[in-house]
Amino acid sequence: MELRKNYFADVRKDDLHEIGQPRPRSDSPGHVTGKTAFFADRNFPGMLHLKMVRSPHHHARIRSIDTSEAEKHAGVVKILTARDVPHNVYTILILIQIGPEDETVLADGKVRWKGEAVVAVLAETERAAQEAAAKVKVDYEVLPAVFDMEEALKPGAPLVNEYHGRNYYLYDSGECRKVRFGDVEAGFAGADHILEQSYQSSPIEHAPTETTGCVVAPEGNDRFTCYTNTQAMFFTLDNASIILQMPGNKLHFVGGTVGGGFGGKVDVIVEPIAILGAKLTGRPVSFIYGREEEMQISSPRAAEKVVIKDGVMKDGRVVARKVTGYTDAGAYSRHSPYGAQKGAGHYPGPYTIPNVWIDTYCVYTNRTPSSAMRGFGVTIGDFALEVQMDKLARLIGMDPLEFRFINAYRDGDMKAHRQRTEGAALIECMQEASRAANWPVAEKFMAMSSYVKGT
Repeated sequence: MELRKNYFADVRKDDLHEIGQPRPRSDSPGHVTGKTAFFADRNFPGMLHLKMVRSPHHHARIRSIDTSEAEKHAGVVKILTARDVPHNVYTILILIQIGPEDETVLADGKVRWKGEAVVAVLAETERAAQEAAAKVKVDYEVLPAVFDMEEALKPGAPLVNEYHGRNYYLYDSGECRKVRFGDVEAGFAGADHILEQSYQSSPIEHAPTETTGCVVAPEGNDRFTCYTNTQAMFFTLDNASIILQMPGNKLHFVGGTVGGGFGGKVDVIVEPIAILGAKLTGRPVSFIYGREEEMQISSPRAAEKVVIKDGVMKDGRVVARKVTGYTDAGAYSRHSPYGAQKGAGHYPGPYTIPNVWIDTYCVYTNRTPSSAMRGFGVTIGDFALEVQMDKLARLIGMDPLEFRFINAYRDGDMKAHRQRTEGAALIECMQEASRAANWPVAEKFMAMSSYVKGT
């Protein structure tokens, strides 16, 4: 690593001791010696194993649930259905006043995606729990399903989630999160060229080495310790408190090393039902996804579609940008309304464009609920925007890096969401990138600064 101190010397403190210095990871010795403790390393006497009965359908009404045969299976201790969950309908972001609550812990009357949890079986062994789960009989009435975001938004599409009453998240700005800056139609009218392109991604599974799970141990006096691999400790504790209708001080959450997460372990999925199982049986409970469950059940990065329409001048200036973004939340919100909102604030990209129009939709479909993954709401949008910039540069016959120098935002520039740019350093990063890649650009671009608008 090389620290370039010639940039921003007048505003930078020069007393840095860590940046630019190699430092070993503090957890490396434990990993390479096998001493690192993961949640699943806990093993308690009398521990029960929890397995889920999951929906084989993407969308169906539950006519009846028959657990009688499963209850007779050797080793079964307890079977839980929706009526056993104190507060069965929740949403993770209710903690920051983003509602409505729209997801069931255990399906109640209906399933909205293939793999949705319907019945929890607790047994003496993992095998007994799996065998008993296979004996639970659920009578379904299969309903029409919708998997495409634009189809889901059409009138007459199957309604995915009755808690919303529509197939999109309702923001305070309406059916989508909106950003308006300048006059985009006037910008298009005055542009020398207009380019409209569509970009689409599929869901992406995190595939952590360690699957999602937790181990819960009763501590007496109605207190429980939950060993978990969550990436969102306090979100998980607080949501579990709401779902279980228990004071938070009765719950002790122990995190630690996560065997791969990448954002995929921020959802509150396994902990509340495992704690409930421990509470109703008085015994420790282990609830750990198998690999197939991890791939099918855990939240992926959302599928997204981004439609970008740009107006560009022959001299390289982008004068208008209109973006319509679609985020596939799957059947429930989880973190997707936030992800779509992040996209709305980011879609103009790191460029100063005088006329911007952005609509981002958070759409409900009968797919696995999506959630966080490494820059979710922004990562796919960045890919789309930068491919679009390359296409625009080719359209007007300009070098793609020089094209970006022309449009890059500088300190003081107003962004489309009406925040002044501060500490941009984009010009300087591109200058160093051109040197490192041996990508020649005109000298006037190498003389530019993020402080002052260049020529």
